[in-house]
Amino acid sequence: MTGGKRNSGIKQSNPGPGVTNQGMANAMVPLEQALSDVVGARVRITTNPATSTIEGIVFTADPITNLVAVNTADGKQTGAGNYHVIPISRIQSFELLSLPPSAQSGGATSFSDAQPSLHALDIRALKKREADAVVEMQNAEARRGKGVTREAQDLFNAFIRTMPTTRWDGANIIVADAVSIAPPYRVDDCRPLVAGDTAALARIRKVLEMERQKIEFRNASAAIGSANTFSRSAASGPGAAGPRKGG
Repeated sequence: MTGGKRNSGIKQSNPGPGVTNQGMANAMVPLEQALSDVVGARVRITTNPATSTIEGIVFTADPITNLVAVNTADGKQTGAGNYHVIPISRIQSFELLSLPPSAQSGGATSFSDAQPSLHALDIRALKKREADAVVEMQNAEARRGKGVTREAQDLFNAFIRTMPTTRWDGANIIVADAVSIAPPYRVDDCRPLVAGDTAALARIRKVLEMERQKIEFRNASAAIGSANTFSRSAASGPGAAGPRKGG
């Protein structure tokens, strides 16, 4: 089968080995349809404007993107592939060299004939991945404070790294189901959930104080970095004093 230009369709003639002309003589079909009909077959495609010839197995032909993919691998290695994606508009002609194995054997085309071979999906594994992803999204949403400041979220994140049971109760941070920290999340804002639990209160207050110091240090470092950047930009900008002349 030899393909003509895209707009004029193709004419069945001189098919390759194993191909007959029965019922196909002088049949004119669009190039996109012809390529779709020979998925899995070996073809020889000639393209333009830079004339080149590619020979291989038609992997797919997509009428939406107007692209055809051809696997030019020799097939000696299982699963090997060397795919060329060709715009259908660039195809000058193509020749059908052999039909797909299913067509040659007279059987119906099925997924088992696909090249490369297709494998059944593990539905149970996919459903578990889906369920795990949903749980992770729900947990991430639960860890996000509603209507709280960035500082409050940073403190919550610091606590939950070492105390996984940390949770939000409105705007309050509940740490280890033992201490509640109310806004603005200072040491004096800590309250034990169980009256008289001074050990848990002292421990959480100490951790809170350390985390607040870390946050303040990061903020101060960021402010100094921003100020230095501004100073360098101002010094090198328009109107900056040049080097002094003279002695």
